Amino acid sequence: MTNHKVSPLKSPEIDPLNDVLKQGAQALLAKAIEAEVAELLAQYETLQVDGKPAVVRNGHLPERTIQTGLGDIQVQVPKVRDRSGNGVKFNSTLVPPYLKRTKAVEEFIPWLYLKGISTGEMQPTLEALLGEGAKGLSANTVSRFKQLWEQEYDDWRQRDLSHRRYVYIWADGIYSRVRMDDRLCLLVIIGSDETGRKEVLAVVDGYRESEASWLEVLTQLTAQGLTIPPKLAVGDGALGFWNALAKHWPQTKMQRCWVHKTANVLNKVPKSVQPKIKEALHDIWQAETRKDAYHAFETTLKRFEAKYPGAMACLKKDKGSLLAFYDFPAEHWQHIRTTNPIESVFATVRLRTTKNKHCGSRKTTLAMAYKLLVTAQNKWRRLRGYRLLADVIAGVEFKDGEKVTSDDQQDAA
Repeated sequence: MTNHKVSPLKSPEIDPLNDVLKQGAQALLAKAIEAEVAELLAQYETLQVDGKPAVVRNGHLPERTIQTGLGDIQVQVPKVRDRSGNGVKFNSTLVPPYLKRTKAVEEFIPWLYLKGISTGEMQPTLEALLGEGAKGLSANTVSRFKQLWEQEYDDWRQRDLSHRRYVYIWADGIYSRVRMDDRLCLLVIIGSDETGRKEVLAVVDGYRESEASWLEVLTQLTAQGLTIPPKLAVGDGALGFWNALAKHWPQTKMQRCWVHKTANVLNKVPKSVQPKIKEALHDIWQAETRKDAYHAFETTLKRFEAKYPGAMACLKKDKGSLLAFYDFPAEHWQHIRTTNPIESVFATVRLRTTKNKHCGSRKTTLAMAYKLLVTAQNKWRRLRGYRLLADVIAGVEFKDGEKVTSDDQQDAA
């Protein structure tokens, strides 16, 4: 049997530009720390003992190495002496005691693990990216991070949600192989609050995407203070979620994800005809009005139902929930027609759980997924037209994405 050896990552060659930047950063940091200590001395310049300043400089602490994105930087923090006995000390806000690496590098270390770098590859990867001698990504370090993530997750899933109002929610599930013989189903809910900002509301494990599992998630959110039902829920075709939603929040409207529905329909037809059907489906959900969407819907059924009855039956059964978005502001349509807010993040979760099939315990996998989702959450954009959310909350009626005025209601009557 042939042995395949993986070549270790090589450290980058010396880069003169990077070296200049590192020296400049080191000099600027030293000046900034000197400015901090000068500010402290100026603050106590009137404090004297026997006619002399009570707070004076007193050398430097031993030289330290700070790990940065430019590489290791040497720094010496000044010391002060307080002769008044008031206990005045100098602690730099830029370089606090025990700081070993910058925040960017601190976040970069768990990011490497979460993105799929195995434990054995961690140290060579860090040295290749930050320079030879870079440390901090050992197996013990990752174990400590895991413990911190698990504690963060426990605190997060018990947080109070009573002070927030969520208008839209997106729900989906992802299967993760925790162990070779045990598959974990992660149930995730993302919500958009009254300001248009999206955030992760729940990351829990369930038994598949069953009604009981989803009902448990919704009940937990209510127990945390989310007592006002959202106006709209977006999800795929999992009946468990819709059944649980109808029982727990019957007032919430349902919007089936067009991305999932398109994939389900196309899976039931030959590849040769998939582009035509995909175009026809696109004409439905891109229609300007519900009337136009119904027309495109019927046209699609007439064109393909005879030859592909299974695909068209799949499309027809969710006709109402596929077009629920027409009852909401047109500015929000691009956000509420699909579960993309979850799908885009799940790609990262799948990468990590695929890379490491033995993620560990159920709790470790949950904490890891939570950390990935919450990290991604910081980069999510606010809903377009978020100011219209106040109208949605107030119960203002929308037709084909536009507000229904009193004149419109009289004409309809």
